[in-house]
Amino acid sequence: MTVTIDRATGKRRGDRAPRPGPGTRLKQSFQRHWYAYAMIAPVVVVLGVLVLYPLAYGFYLTLTDADSLNSARTIGVNEIEATYKFVGLDNYADILWGDTAYDRFWSHFIWTIVWTAACVTLHYTIGLGLALLLNQKMRGRTFYRLILILPWAVPTFVTVFGWRFMLADSGIINSALEALHLPTPLWLEDTFWQRFAAIMVNTWCGVPFMMISLLGGLQSIDTSLYEAAEMDGANAWQRFRYVTLPGLRSVSSTVVLLGIIWTFNQFAVIFLLFGNTAPDAQILVTWAYQLGFGQQPREFAQSAAYGILLLAVLIVFTSFYRRWLNRDEQQPAI
Repeated sequence: MTVTIDRATGKRRGDRAPRPGPGTRLKQSFQRHWYAYAMIAPVVVVLGVLVLYPLAYGFYLTLTDADSLNSARTIGVNEIEATYKFVGLDNYADILWGDTAYDRFWSHFIWTIVWTAACVTLHYTIGLGLALLLNQKMRGRTFYRLILILPWAVPTFVTVFGWRFMLADSGIINSALEALHLPTPLWLEDTFWQRFAAIMVNTWCGVPFMMISLLGGLQSIDTSLYEAAEMDGANAWQRFRYVTLPGLRSVSSTVVLLGIIWTFNQFAVIFLLFGNTAPDAQILVTWAYQLGFGQQPREFAQSAAYGILLLAVLIVFTSFYRRWLNRDEQQPAI
């Protein structure tokens, strides 16, 4: 093998130059793309102030025994300094394994899982059914789309307050049931019916998003696939199973994941529908609010610990969900 040496530098030709260090690479990248860094700097600052700092401070609070009695506060002209102490992971241990762990965490966690599964299942099935209906050629299709999207377009608090009035003891729903000589449930008082009402109201609010998303997915499926399946003798169910569902796979996986995250953290529906009057119908996020702001003394550390646990659950679920989807997508190629 022949090696050529550059007489001017004494280096062998073909040798790679040593890779610059991280600081040098960062400096070169900034010099080359300074305009891009300048454009994203405001976004980074805003995210840092509104997301990263509260998250870091909230995690710090979980390692203390902070509450409304030992936190820094101002009473009149008197400024009282914080006296809370560092307790490590005691808050997490108390929430997960303490004497009242089931009443304070696990019962709400189980109900949150049931609530999320029921709502997302109803969102998807009803939304898919309406999307299939609106994807057909029929008279007044644009009008029907407009009507069905209204529950999503109306602000959530308006929708929930409307349902609250209708579900009251003297509301229109119980009045209609009385006129039909049917039992009138205590929608806003009995635990079972409170949970049923919460799922019903959240389904009403969430179906339009699923419907519109799945309708867009349906319209992106090549119609020639249906024609080929029909020519091969496939019936309506077989066309739906082997053409429609696979064609909606990417859209379905995304909207289901978003639906799970949104429903798991759905604060507005539960809080506006019941406030603090339904402790057994509270999901984790509303229960965390109740601990931190809806009682005396307000348990800031415990409430922040609930928030970190919620974040951890969603991160773990999302990672497993994406891994499961990627595995299923790779199986046909093997």
